[in-house]
Amino acid sequence: MSVDLNYINKIFELAVLEDIRDGDITTQAIFKNHKNVRGDLLCKEDGIIAGVEVIKVIIENHLNGIEFYSEYVDGNEIKAGQFIGTITGDVREILKYERILLNFLQRMSGVATLTNRFVQRLNGTKAKILDTRKTIPGWRYLDKLAVKIGGGENHRFGLYDMFLIKDNHIFAAGGISKAVKLCKEYNQEKGNNFKIEVEVKNLLELKEAIDAGVDRVMLDNFSLESIKDAVKLVDGRVEIEVSGGVNLDTVREIAECGVDYISVGALTHSAKALDISLEIIE
Repeated sequence: MSVDLNYINKIFELAVLEDIRDGDITTQAIFKNHKNVRGDLLCKEDGIIAGVEVIKVIIENHLNGIEFYSEYVDGNEIKAGQFIGTITGDVREILKYERILLNFLQRMSGVATLTNRFVQRLNGTKAKILDTRKTIPGWRYLDKLAVKIGGGENHRFGLYDMFLIKDNHIFAAGGISKAVKLCKEYNQEKGNNFKIEVEVKNLLELKEAIDAGVDRVMLDNFSLESIKDAVKLVDGRVEIEVSGGVNLDTVREIAECGVDYISVGALTHSAKALDISLEIIE
């Protein structure tokens, strides 16, 4: 997934609006004139770096006279105590934008790091880690970019690019078969070919979804034994995704049941920011 310049510009402008507005009064009071400095970005814990390309784009397009250099690229592993890169330029510009740049780098690296931990648990299985729509408002693109950098895969980006029929849809529509039929008709009417996924609560619903001709089923909060039974019932006819109750302790045994995907909301709603700081050294 490449960096979307238009999106980055918009979210940067929002970050400036909420953090800087009329100016950084502390820096303005202390530094009246240009003062050239160098700052090092220090990583204080092990992780996966993400957001390097994003802050490069921001600095190149919005920060006057500031230069950024890094030997790291998104997806690289980093150890505590290592330096990510160097920022040079006017101290007033660097201090004004320090927190904004760190927020992008820390948040994205945190998501990528947690994603990678889940991905590593799946080595030797066919299962892939998926994200969800449980993202920070306005950060959907960056959160999903960070998941990809960490080795995971993206589920649908929004409500517009894939059918996902959940329990409330099923109840209001009058059943799985009817809901699937209506989605197929919508695809035909609009000339689309969106995939259809159905969330199921038990094996009876699973059988109905398969018979309705869906592309993927989501096993919601199934026990391990029920997941194994579901894999046997599906027998390769549709893709299988598991959701609910997934953590670093359980993800491996879920994957070993033979499922295709495991979606983890925690990747984006519970990831801890990677501890990174900017230290002015000269």
